[in-house]
Amino acid sequence: MTNSNSNSEAILVLAPGRSEKNYFRDLWMFRELFFVLAWRDINVRYRQAAIGVVWAIARPLLTMAVFTVIFSRVAELPSDGVAPYPIMVFAGMLPWFLFSSILTEASGSLVGNASLISKVYFPRLIVPCSAGVVSLVDFAINLVLFAGMMAVYGFVPSWQIVFLPLFALLAVLASLGPAILITALNVKYRDFRYIIPFVVQFGLYVSPVGFTSSVIPDEYRLLYSVNPMVGVIDGFRWCLLGGEAGIYWPGVCLSVGITLVFLWFGIRYFRSTERTFADIV
Repeated sequence: MTNSNSNSEAILVLAPGRSEKNYFRDLWMFRELFFVLAWRDINVRYRQAAIGVVWAIARPLLTMAVFTVIFSRVAELPSDGVAPYPIMVFAGMLPWFLFSSILTEASGSLVGNASLISKVYFPRLIVPCSAGVVSLVDFAINLVLFAGMMAVYGFVPSWQIVFLPLFALLAVLASLGPAILITALNVKYRDFRYIIPFVVQFGLYVSPVGFTSSVIPDEYRLLYSVNPMVGVIDGFRWCLLGGEAGIYWPGVCLSVGITLVFLWFGIRYFRSTERTFADIV
C-alpha cells in the first residue's frame, strides 16, 4: 500500500509463483463462476434440447432391457439374492452412468470453453468440475426412476441405503480423476476425444453392470477389482438391494485406493500443464 495526500491507494502486486500459492484459495473465490458454468450446461441439456429429460429416462431403461435379456435369459446368470434381475441391473447402471457421463462431459470441456480460457484468468480446474454437474442431474432422475421400479416390483431397500451417498461420492471421484487427466491431454492432443467412447463402451461390458461380480471366481476377485468401478457398483448394490447383495470388501478398499491415486495423478498432471492451456487451446 502507498500513501499519497493522506489517501490510501491499492497496488496490484504481480509476483512469480503467487498464483500457484493461492490456487486453491482462488478456486473458492471463483465459486460463482463454477455455478454459472454448471447452470449453463444444465440449461443446454434440459431447456434447449428436444429430448433432454426423455433421453435421461430412455437410455437406462433400454440398456436395462437389453442387459436383462442377454445376461438373464440367454447367459442365465444369477441375480443378487432375491432381487429381480432388472432391479439388480439398474442398481449397477446407476453408478456406471454417473461415471461415464462425468467422464464424457468433463473430458472435452476445456476445448469447448476455448474462448473463455484464452481471455480470462481463473483456475481452469473449475471447467471440468462444473461440466460434470449436469451428470448429477441425470443421476437424480435415474434415482427417481429406480425408486419407481422398486415400487412396481414391491422391493424395499434395507438400512444399508444410508451409505448410498458415500458410494455416490466414490463414483464421482472415480470419474473425476481420469476426466481431469484426459481433458488436459485433450487440449494438446485433440485425438484423445476419440478414446472416450471406446473406454465407456468397453468399460460397460467388463464392469459388473449387467451381471453380479460374484460370478467371478474367488481367486480373481481382487484382480478384477483393479477396475475401480467394480467396488463402486458392488457398493451401490449392497446399499440398494440390502444384505442379499454380497459385497467384497477387499475389492472395495482396492477400488478406493486406485480412485484416490487416479485423482491425485489427474490433478497433478492438470496443474503441471495448466499454464499452457491459453496458448494452445
